[in-house]
Amino acid sequence: MLNADAFSRWLGVEVLEAAPGLSRIGMTVRDDMVNGFGTSHGGIVFSFADSALAFATNAGGFVSVAVDCTVSFTRPVRPGDRLTALCTEESTTNTLAFCSVTVRNQDDVTVGHFRGTVHRTRHRHPAADASRTDHARAGSGPVEAAPGDDARADADTPTTKSTRIE
Repeated sequence: MLNADAFSRWLGVEVLEAAPGLSRIGMTVRDDMVNGFGTSHGGIVFSFADSALAFATNAGGFVSVAVDCTVSFTRPVRPGDRLTALCTEESTTNTLAFCSVTVRNQDDVTVGHFRGTVHRTRHRHPAADASRTDHARAGSGPVEAAPGDDARADADTPTTKSTRIE
């Protein structure tokens, strides 16, 4: 997904880990990312956390898009700071996922708290389709069913990891 994400590449995002419902990414803040006060523009931390959200919620191969996001800036970020963002999916339904992202600097100090809600579509990423085809050709295992391939996909009953959404 990073290959198709020009903005995350511009930020300098490195995907350290990505799995369905979890991602860990890193980046280094550059001089061209600061505001008039000499600290990182808030949009940099927001966008970095949003990228972590995208990698966690799209890792299953289906397009997920943000519908609501908030961020709190807890400490200033400066050029040269090495940031790491950890995104965890807190709960999910068939069409929504609720996630938390913590952004920390090189000293393991929290510099941002981000919450995001995504809508899960039934559209596969082109890269995921290629991966499914490659796995099927290689005989490396079964191809997973897509959401909507079973009767539960349209149900209003939530599937949660930790919190039940009513």
